[in-house]
Amino acid sequence: MAGPALPGQSRRPQDVRFRLRREGGNMITGLDHVVALVRDIGAAKAAYQTLLGRAPAWQNSGEGADRVLFTLENMTIELMAPSGFSVTADRMRALLDDQEGVLASLCFRVADMSRMHRRLERVALKPDPVAEVESSDSESDAVLHWKRTRAATELTRGVRMFFLELAEERPRSVATDIAPIDALDHVVITTEDSERAAALYGARLGLDLALDRSHQDWGQLMFFRCGDLIVEVVRRPVAGGDLAHDRLWGLSWRVADIDATRARLIASGLDVTEVRNGRKPGTRIMTVRNGTCGIQTVLLERSPKPAD
Repeated sequence: MAGPALPGQSRRPQDVRFRLRREGGNMITGLDHVVALVRDIGAAKAAYQTLLGRAPAWQNSGEGADRVLFTLENMTIELMAPSGFSVTADRMRALLDDQEGVLASLCFRVADMSRMHRRLERVALKPDPVAEVESSDSESDAVLHWKRTRAATELTRGVRMFFLELAEERPRSVATDIAPIDALDHVVITTEDSERAAALYGARLGLDLALDRSHQDWGQLMFFRCGDLIVEVVRRPVAGGDLAHDRLWGLSWRVADIDATRARLIASGLDVTEVRNGRKPGTRIMTVRNGTCGIQTVLLERSPKPAD
């Protein structure tokens, strides 16, 4: 067993992560949704229906925002635009600044909110009191319920993080075109301090560190497993970078046939790159240059695993 750190030494994030895992294990079961703030909800809805090849699964308005949700196999993307004049709407406009859209927050799925709340308190992330939330779909009048809390953003390195326990599953977004996007493969976060980022996502949140790799050409990559997708933390040192704050950077969507999806997007008028081999063996990727509300977007195809 590791003893206390000696004067002048600090305990490595990996040591803390293993200790916390023994104490309670990983209570996060997956990424429930990401929130993308957008300037124009109608334009964003149309753009993401084209990109994903799927229809919205949920739509509603209230509390200073209009919302459109697309639910895929393993997560939901929630498009949110300011509506009217309120403190909430003004805060969203300030976050958008002059951008068409921006990734605003992560919401992790948990199985037991009470246990998760206690863990967040224990690892000093100062969670808000648990709230009971109800949402109705403006198209079908269906209702969903969930429990939610939020960690203090100043303690999560500037990335807004929520934690949610759903009482019912959301309806899926049905395909509206050929070769739709199926799921999220990874969400990308940039950091200037990889050790503290590792301590946050590994030790404090309890996500499993699946890969930690450095290269002089592209910096450092850390992959944290979150359900069947990856939270990818990237460090590319920049002169004058912000050591205290990380940033939600982009999304990598999973597709079954990247060539067919590329052809569909080109036919819809989107600007996309050629398909190229990914950094991970057995993957092929392409970049979508527009039609994403300004959010960095990559599509990824995984090669089928060989049969046993």
